[in-house]
This record gives sequence, C-alpha cells and structure tokens, in this order.
Amino acid sequence: MKVIQANKPGELRIVDRPEPTAPAADEAIVRIKAAGICGSDVHILHGKNPFAIYPRILGHEAAGEVAAIGSAVTNVKVGDHVVIDNVFSCGKCYACRIGRPNVCSNVRVLGVHIDGVFSELIKLPADHLYPVPADLPWELAATMEPYAIAAEAIDRGQVGAGDTVLICGAGPIGLVILQACKSLGARVLIMDIVDARLKAAAAMGADAVVNTKNTDLEAAVKEFTEGEGINVAMEATGVISILELIVAKLMSPAGRVVVLGFPVEPAKLSPADIMKRELDIKGSRLNNRKFGEVVRWFAEKKVDPTGLVTHVLPYSDVEKGMELFANHPAEVCKVLIKFD
Repeated sequence: MKVIQANKPGELRIVDRPEPTAPAADEAIVRIKAAGICGSDVHILHGKNPFAIYPRILGHEAAGEVAAIGSAVTNVKVGDHVVIDNVFSCGKCYACRIGRPNVCSNVRVLGVHIDGVFSELIKLPADHLYPVPADLPWELAATMEPYAIAAEAIDRGQVGAGDTVLICGAGPIGLVILQACKSLGARVLIMDIVDARLKAAAAMGADAVVNTKNTDLEAAVKEFTEGEGINVAMEATGVISILELIVAKLMSPAGRVVVLGFPVEPAKLSPADIMKRELDIKGSRLNNRKFGEVVRWFAEKKVDPTGLVTHVLPYSDVEKGMELFANHPAEVCKVLIKFD
C-alpha cells in the first residue's frame, strides 16, 4: 500500500508499505478515503514540531470506510463510513484517571508520535472510530477532527450564550471555533492579518472582524464589548505578543483565556493582571473524546464545513498541498488529499 512519510525534516516521500495484518479482536482496518493537511503536518515536515518522531507517516484528520473488523467489535461494521479519533492514551496516569486522556502523560497522536492516516489502509482500535452518514462527502467528513478541536476549546473556555468571544487567528482552527461559538449563541470578534480569511469569517457568521495590520486590536475590543472587555479569548496564532496583550488589556473580569497555539518561547504575563480580574488561563490540546459530539453537530447542521475546504488533491500531489497550505494563506483554508 502507498503511504506518505516524512523520513526526516524536509524529506517527504510516497513509499510502499505492507498492508496491515488481520485485526485483533478489538481492532478494525480502515481504507482511508480523504485526509486533511494540517499546520502540524507542515511543521513536522519542516522540523518545527517539538513532539514529532521520525520517520513518520503523517496525517491525523481522516475519513474512510471500514474494511475489516475483529471478532469483538460491535460499534462499527464492514462498509461503514467512519471518522477517526486521533488521540491515544494510557488510561492509568493522573490525567487519564480524572477523565482528561487528551493530556495523558504518555499521549500518542496519529501522525506525530505514531504512524498516521496518510496511508491507503490503517489498523487501529475500533473504539477510536465513529460512524458518519454514508451520504456525507468524504472531504467534508474528514474535517471533523478540526471541529473536535473546536469542541474541546469551547468546553475549556466555558463558552455560553451571550458571551463575547475573541478568536485570534482566522485559519482553519479559528474558523471552526467561530462556528462552534456561534452555535452556542456567543458574539464573536475574530482577528487576522489576511483579508481573505476575515472575509470567510464574516461569511461564517462572525459579528465583527478586524485586520490588525491596519486596526488596533485593543480599540476594536473596547468598541465590540462597550468597554467591558472580552469574556473568552481563544489564542490560536501562537504569537506571544498577542497572548501578552490579551492578558494585560483585553479581558473582562472573570474572563477565560484559552491557549491553543504552542510557541516555545516564554511570555511575559503580570500575575496582578491575572489576579485582579480572577482570570482563568487554560490550555486546550487535541480533543477529549469529542468526536461523538461533533458527529451530532454535523447531523443537526449546527456547523457547516463546506466553506472550509478550498482544495482537494490526489494523494500523489501531497507536496503541492503542503506548499499551498504553508505559503498561500489568502487562497487556502483547508487542503484535502484523496486516496481513491
């Protein structure tokens, strides 16, 4: 079978691997139909993901068809269309014991720590598979993993109806968080430096957009919230100065700051700014068993992935897809590769 593998930073190859052996009792084999290219895939390819181990089959966003199941599997059957939860945990550490396996001390993520979904076939535990309707196009089903990240972020931020939410970054993750927040009745201001992405955000329901190349973010927040400050900030750019500004000047009392970007350099935050407004500052990593919730969002049409997917390419064009995603933000939102 064909797989897409980063042998080392800067070296991407399509190579042949043996097909998976027969599934164990609790396993299934999935024939991948569509997979999303994510910023983390690009970072791994370029050696900028601190968690990656090489060589690695990339990819963690996918939809496919069940090709085989083990004798004890009951949640899916051969022929089902499924999406894949990409997070694997030990079940024993403190985080797992309190119900937060997405930050397991030994967490393993498809395409990062273990081989991923850029592969014609993949074998994995069947409890990581979630059936989706057969009439849902493969390329839209494959966007469910980003929506699972959004579900985790709004849970961490305790977003509710009437909250004012600032989303920093109108890339794919910012846009899915936008849709999730709007489904809850929140008012959303989203910022970016790319007008095309802000235009997409407005089309998806953002109450206000701001290009911080030519508009002061602090002034925009003050106007949007009538001076109260933002209730929930989602920091998805990974830009340290934005996080520092959020904590110092943008939040309302009792506000929640959710950190999704992960630069490694330190930020300068004043404890007084956190204490006097009793701010909650929370990380949001991956997803904590959110796929079932996201499948329901799709079924109930609470979110709409159609505006996300801008490019669909055959897997043989994966290098083109990586280049598009990395270097053309005004033209590209979500790039999908297909294995048909």
